[in-house]
Amino acid sequence: MTLDGADAATVRHAVAHEETRLLDVAADADALVADSNTPVTGDVLRALDLDVVGRAGVGVDNVALEAAERAGTTVVNVPDYARDEVATHALSLLLAGARGVPTYDAATRGDDWDWTVGRPVHRVPGQTLCLFGFGSIARRLTELAAGYDFEVLAHDPYVDADEMAEWGVERVGFDDLLARADLLSLHAPATPETRGRFDAAAFEAMADGTVFVNTARGALVEVDALVDALADGTVLRAGVDVLPEEPPPDDALTGRDDVFVTPHVGWYSEDAKAELRRRVAADVGRVLAGEVPESPVEPGDGW
Repeated sequence: MTLDGADAATVRHAVAHEETRLLDVAADADALVADSNTPVTGDVLRALDLDVVGRAGVGVDNVALEAAERAGTTVVNVPDYARDEVATHALSLLLAGARGVPTYDAATRGDDWDWTVGRPVHRVPGQTLCLFGFGSIARRLTELAAGYDFEVLAHDPYVDADEMAEWGVERVGFDDLLARADLLSLHAPATPETRGRFDAAAFEAMADGTVFVNTARGALVEVDALVDALADGTVLRAGVDVLPEEPPPDDALTGRDDVFVTPHVGWYSEDAKAELRRRVAADVGRVLAGEVPESPVEPGDGW
């Protein structure tokens, strides 16, 4: 493996999803490239003498950014990694939910060829698409969805109204986002500000019959609250690619005909995999060579 901008490096690969294992395998490392399941905690950063942590992905909720800053450890990620893949996956789930595809599929698998089982289905063009978070993936989704004539609203405290307007998107508060959504898609990382944001109170504030999609982080949604919202019709159908626990401990969601669950694959394409490896290695190499990285991550960078 070659790290751009750095001399030849010895690279070790290990599965280290527990702190003790990570401390063992990275004891003498100068750099650490971590996936979403690698716990780069404050204790880990204090124990290791790392120049750089490369997050092989977008979200850095598993990296203690403030502890890294105190330790003098640079953190880099690939902020637009799998942007096209996740945006496409989200749009696929939104359209499948709007058209009742999972309900009809479940019915025909049981030899029930009845068009009424998916009712109600409404015309998709002209519906209101609401986005929780307006970063790179949400913006790409906005582009991909342009042909459906959606009214697009977004809530993101770190993006101002003028910037959203450039994308043809209306900036709204959280309560308005919930109340006006025909289709609601989540695109925010898991932070103290967003964890559990979609709880019972949030679902109670939604318009009845919302199609709800989460391709962001499972921690944003309280599963029991989503199940209750499906049961009472607040959420008409849900498409879920991420869950707080994967695989889930029960079939509360996966056992329902009005929910379609994919196994955290929104990021996946062969192209995205190759690009991720190249780009995170290149940025780690820049730091090791004393150069400025392309994608540094600082505490408080927002969504």
